[in-house]
Amino acid sequence: MAAHAPAERMKRRVYEKEMVKLQVELCHLQEWVRANKLRVIILFEGRDAAGKGGTIKAITEKVSPRVFRVAALPAPSDREKTQLFFQRYMQHFPAAGEIVIFDRSWYNRSGVEYVMGYCAPAERDRFLLLCPQMERYIIEGGIILIKLWLEVGMDEQERRFKARIEDPLRQWKLSPMDLESYGRWYAYSRARDQMFKATSTKHAPWCIIRSDDKRRARLNCIAHLLKSIPHKRMRKAKIKLPRRSNKGRYNDQATLRGMMFATERY
Repeated sequence: MAAHAPAERMKRRVYEKEMVKLQVELCHLQEWVRANKLRVIILFEGRDAAGKGGTIKAITEKVSPRVFRVAALPAPSDREKTQLFFQRYMQHFPAAGEIVIFDRSWYNRSGVEYVMGYCAPAERDRFLLLCPQMERYIIEGGIILIKLWLEVGMDEQERRFKARIEDPLRQWKLSPMDLESYGRWYAYSRARDQMFKATSTKHAPWCIIRSDDKRRARLNCIAHLLKSIPHKRMRKAKIKLPRRSNKGRYNDQATLRGMMFATERY
């Protein structure tokens, strides 16, 4: 099957079975990263409604937030606008034993900021020139850098936007910026192509994951991450619960009488 050919959407039963396996392996990866004091950065980029948030949630669902940290930065403050462009991102970089996932990253400069006119073409061009050098510095400093682009098709993006409009549980995902980006599909495509050409380097290549089928995208993404960070399963000592001490024993439920409890509606 060609890489761009549509595939039948994955059944939930198959997806959940495979996801459990991958999430178990993510837990083993977590222990390896912590034990070996690795530092990892994972960048998630892509079009609006490409499925970045859901994929990140699947990755972090079963692991420790002390190892897997998510950085989803808001729009820069007035003070941050006067800093070096990379400065506000670098303060979120990992320490030893940490994996930081950027839900959008410094590539905002070559994407939404450029397309929406928040930065001048010259600023975008300077970013594309300096970014590979900056990423080489990051990697040579011992950080593992993984760059992921989720690519959703035009029709599927439209379907997801309409679903957000109609579903009150998803409406919070829809911003005025999303609506504006919807009308600038080809401007984003050109910005994407220019970004790939300038920043998909030998030391920090981009990996594209097709995300029209969210389930397949999440599985493919996690499988790629596990392959990108060489690791082994750690041998762990057997855990045994200690005996509870009866010292100071008393009726600790009786002391809760008279306190306010939530109404048990379920």
